[in-house]
Amino acid sequence: MNSKTITDKDRDKAQQCLGCSLCKHARKKQKGIAFWFVKIIEDGLCPYCKAYEKVYGRKAHEPISEQQG
Repeated sequence: MNSKTITDKDRDKAQQCLGCSLCKHARKKQKGIAFWFVKIIEDGLCPYCKAYEKVYGRKAHEPISEQQG
């Protein structure tokens, strides 16, 4: 199976990341302890952050631009 294949399970996990209050705060504020914490956990510890990156093509802490959503 190709690692770039996005499954429904990946989409569900990415939705969880979108709804996560910690990740939302990090995306919105771009500073502080929540931002730092999300940057640390997103690469290897949090399956929801990993799925977010896979589905949306950006890290969980990166801001969502006005054009994208």
